[in-house]
Amino acid sequence: MTDDPLAPDVEPRPDDESPPEDRPDDAVDAARPGDDVVLTAPAPVDQAAATMVADADEVAEADADTDADAADAAPLVSAEPVEPAPGEAPPAIELRNVSKVYAGHTALKKVSLRIPEGILFGLLGPNGAGKTTTLRILATLLDPTRGSAYVCGRHTVRSANRARRMVGYMPDLAGVYRMMETREYLEFFAAAYALPKDTRRRTVDEVLQLLDLGGKADALVGTLSRGMQQRLGLARVLIHDPKVLLLDEPASGLDPRARIEIREVLKELRRLGKTIILSSHILSDIEEVCDAIGIIEQGQLLFAGPVQEALARASEERIVEVRTVPGMADTAEGVLAALPQVRHVEVRGDDWIEVRLQKGETDHSFIASALVSAGIRIVMLAEHAVELEDAFLSLTKGTVA
Repeated sequence: MTDDPLAPDVEPRPDDESPPEDRPDDAVDAARPGDDVVLTAPAPVDQAAATMVADADEVAEADADTDADAADAAPLVSAEPVEPAPGEAPPAIELRNVSKVYAGHTALKKVSLRIPEGILFGLLGPNGAGKTTTLRILATLLDPTRGSAYVCGRHTVRSANRARRMVGYMPDLAGVYRMMETREYLEFFAAAYALPKDTRRRTVDEVLQLLDLGGKADALVGTLSRGMQQRLGLARVLIHDPKVLLLDEPASGLDPRARIEIREVLKELRRLGKTIILSSHILSDIEEVCDAIGIIEQGQLLFAGPVQEALARASEERIVEVRTVPGMADTAEGVLAALPQVRHVEVRGDDWIEVRLQKGETDHSFIASALVSAGIRIVMLAEHAVELEDAFLSLTKGTVA
């Protein structure tokens, strides 16, 4: 049996006997085909939090017999290769061409991602896109079918026990022991993580204070609101002070106030230096708290980069909102849809239409001229402020794997 306190009932993987620092990276990863594409998030000092790059060194170090597989593993978005700094520490999160297949169904397809320490990274995608599968692989709960995943330089399969020490994983639906008191619940997990008895109580108190649960320390877990139980779930994954937090829909089902509170907690955890991957359907939350985002659909990572870069991509297509007097929207649609500068017109109501211009069109003054010439009375005309929702819709097709 393993002596790892985090997994007392799991037999060690063969390579767990040798610390990763005792083995060169190429000894771990040679013969992993297609390791040539890495989506990289630059360090937060330059405020660009997840930039796609192709790692030239990994291409040079790959075994010759992987060339055929590597050739078809083209980057999803082209980028310039970068040279790693001498003595550079491993990123907090790294996926190298990770694929996962369940009984013939491909949930992930050659996903590559590199996130440095201290980044709050939002993972977006429709249901069934592969978000939870990605998090479970990083949490060592699933083995990838192909490719490699690392947490703080620890291979999630070959050094799974060491990787687990670095991770706090909060699933979408986390069970709780409803008849335990809040403090008792956290002390139970502190003991499961083998925290020393002389520091266990202090650690629990600190986590209760951080998550603003001190006033509920003696309350039964089953009496806590959904928002409080989500806070308790965060407290549980923080007990062993992991470097990386993997949070699957932490604001799911919460009321607006509780969502705001969770956002503030996430900001505080980032200030404490935690690396966080946050999976969420709530785009406004992602846009507000995340440094960078990844957009995944049908198991493929379509984009990874700073939030502002995603917004810039969406802004390449200008959207103009037009308000007419009531009852004239359908007529306005017919007029504008015939114009060559217009890509798409959508009626949103009897007095409201949305006009999407062709790429490269920067002047929308022709809209007013065309509508006035057609006798349509305009109440309001304004260019739509680009939001993360626009970027998400422009990059995805609304399909699932």
